[in-house]
Amino acid sequence: MPLSKSPTPPGMHRFAVALACVTFLLLFVGALVMSTGSGLSVPTWPLAWGKLIPPLVGGVRYEYAHRVVAGIVVVLTLVMVLWATMSRSRRIVRNTAIAAFGLVLVQALLGGLTVLLGIPLPIAMAHTSTAIIFFCTAVSLAIFTNPWFEDAPHLEEAPRRIPLTRLCVITTAVIYCQIVIGSVVRFVNDAIAIKDFPIFAGPLFPGTMSEAIASDYAHLGGATAVTFFVLWTAIRVFRSHLDQPKLVRLAELLLVLLGIQILLGVTTIWSDGAVIPASAHVAVGAGVLAASVALTIRAFRLYGRPRTIAPDAARRPVAGVFERKVTV
Repeated sequence: MPLSKSPTPPGMHRFAVALACVTFLLLFVGALVMSTGSGLSVPTWPLAWGKLIPPLVGGVRYEYAHRVVAGIVVVLTLVMVLWATMSRSRRIVRNTAIAAFGLVLVQALLGGLTVLLGIPLPIAMAHTSTAIIFFCTAVSLAIFTNPWFEDAPHLEEAPRRIPLTRLCVITTAVIYCQIVIGSVVRFVNDAIAIKDFPIFAGPLFPGTMSEAIASDYAHLGGATAVTFFVLWTAIRVFRSHLDQPKLVRLAELLLVLLGIQILLGVTTIWSDGAVIPASAHVAVGAGVLAASVALTIRAFRLYGRPRTIAPDAARRPVAGVFERKVTV
């Protein structure tokens, strides 16, 4: 029985893509705030010393830019959830938009608490972790509103010990954990402990294991794990799914972004945490995660369980319009 469709309103997909792009910009600006040490340049919230627009000097420029872009993201998300709800979009679009709006409100509250409480580590980590989850949700919205998502057929994957869908989930989880570890490194360490990469403070393994060196070491270990799983996932796609160009393009994008991310990571170490490489390293890391999320969703759409009609999808025709009364 064919699946009942509620077509995505014209323009919603482009709007969802714009939301994801502005969220990516927000992550980069947030990384600039951290890289420049501007987190407490404006110690009041939501206004800056009681003003809507403070004097834009020093670190205030980065912190205020962060708040402005965050405000734009909140407004765009509100428009998205209202549009998806009022237009009676597909359930997956509505629910994802509602989840995105809930996340952005939590994110705004955590951002305010981070400032008002002086950047405590637990709140700051929650702020960063929620930001990444929100970005993934925005990317998911862009995929769910794409006409391809509704029209793509269900396919059967050749039997594998680890199916592509499960491998994609593992890869995405590893990338997310690595981003969280990287955030801990940025919050805990005032400077990069291992500055002579690829050698660890002299020998292959550090002789003295301080907290700073341990966190850097964990981050480098996580980067190795990410590289392994990304390569595994991309090779699987290239070997077994060349007939699906959207999967192939995402696998190629994943490899390109991973290469850029590794280059930025090495540059960040060798430049002793220079602002632009360090901030770009954070943003491109989020891009790697977004590509993995997109690949995961599309793999599930193609090779996951066949979809069934939702309970509220099969509706009776409206009397008088689609039904004809027959008199005997």
